[in-house]
Amino acid sequence: MRSPTLSPPTVRRRIGSLCAALIVGFLGSATVLVAPPAADAAETTLGRAAAQSGRYFGTAIASGRLNDPAYTTIASREFNSVTAENEMKIDATEPQQGQFNFTAGDRVLNWAVQNGKQVRGHTLAWHSQQPGWMQNLSGGALRQAMINHINGVMAHYKGKITQWDVVNEAFVDGTSGARRDSNLQRTGNDWIEVAFRTARAADPAAKLCYNDYNVENWTWAKTQAMYAMVRDFKQRGVPIDCVGFQSHFNNDSPYHSNFRTTLQNFAALGVDVAITELDIQGASPTTYANVVGDCLAVPRCVGITVWGVRDTDSWRAEHTPLLFNGDGSKKPAYSSVLNALNAVSPTPPPTPSPGTGPIKGVASGRCLDVPGSTTTDGTQLQLWDCNNRTNQQWTYTAGGELRVYGDKCLDAAGTANGAKVQIYSCWGGDNQKWRLNSDGSIVGVQSGLCLDAAANGTANGTLIQLYSCWNGANQRWSRS
Repeated sequence: MRSPTLSPPTVRRRIGSLCAALIVGFLGSATVLVAPPAADAAETTLGRAAAQSGRYFGTAIASGRLNDPAYTTIASREFNSVTAENEMKIDATEPQQGQFNFTAGDRVLNWAVQNGKQVRGHTLAWHSQQPGWMQNLSGGALRQAMINHINGVMAHYKGKITQWDVVNEAFVDGTSGARRDSNLQRTGNDWIEVAFRTARAADPAAKLCYNDYNVENWTWAKTQAMYAMVRDFKQRGVPIDCVGFQSHFNNDSPYHSNFRTTLQNFAALGVDVAITELDIQGASPTTYANVVGDCLAVPRCVGITVWGVRDTDSWRAEHTPLLFNGDGSKKPAYSSVLNALNAVSPTPPPTPSPGTGPIKGVASGRCLDVPGSTTTDGTQLQLWDCNNRTNQQWTYTAGGELRVYGDKCLDAAGTANGAKVQIYSCWGGDNQKWRLNSDGSIVGVQSGLCLDAAANGTANGTLIQLYSCWNGANQRWSRS
């Protein structure tokens, strides 16, 4: 973020979200609900505490720090969402026109997937950190280059990114509420709309976000201008799913209690909201708790990302703005955030009903199917056109089993990524017990991995496996 009076460094670090593990009844509707935790079940890490209310708590990761074991230990333990700090920005991914380089971005993504984190993408269209070739373009050539860049990056990461910051920081600071006079803006006022429509076509499963700074205070002109744009997009059917509030709070741009009002008003437009780059000068425990409380008070606030792991990793290290000291020790603000996350009381779901019916893949629209209606133990499941036959009728039991034919269970043949999911005679093992989550994921109790349509497949015959949860559409399921 650029505050009104602070000059940013040459390279500005910006953002770009669950595998909650609580068993519930599988209801006869398209929504799977999470049961509330026991009153004494306080979680001990930020990610798990946030997951209690169906949210993520993430951090920005720099690929160059992934060789630092102290850094990765904290990041792996504490967070369940990751944003590449600079590695997916324009200059990093397309240093030469038409020549893409995903080495650093892939390193962050692969680390995240290997450690069970979801990934937010940051950012596709931005006036800053453009490579020299893009800075030298204008008009129609620049517009086409933007479209090509979005298509190229999203094609590479298709199915792997939960949310994309499609456009970043398009409004100017101050009292005008005007668009920023950038080279992208000069291609025509519709450039943001074009970016979002391009992104939707490139990866229909990814959530598309607009992201900005100094838009947390509801009374500010910049906030109102952004609100008017999102409202217009929703009214006209421009594909926008979420709005990111960077939330770099400091002495020149302080936290204000009307931030909750801002989040509520944007959510009322029908978009998710997220706190995407949180850091707070001095790391006030009270302010950190207030920000977390604001998100928890808004059902459509899907998560929080802090912009770095330790103070020494921050783009504003001199402000000591994060939750961990440079030596990796937890600051008082850490405890205030953890306590705020643990204090939330999820709304109890309706009394669960076991129910019997098909389980439909969100990405494919096809059903969880036993090939050929066989009853043979060890048969791997697949996606297939829904047909209401007995080989697609699943019953969720009070013991956490998913049964077919009455006596065969959904069974994990292993605990590693790629382990096949099969039918097997029910015997009560943890590899036959599943947690059904509010985000639509189905998680193995033994492995902690998600029920996954292999290779993001959507066709008849796509095999079903276990894989690290990352909130992809190929890992979300509904009761049809």
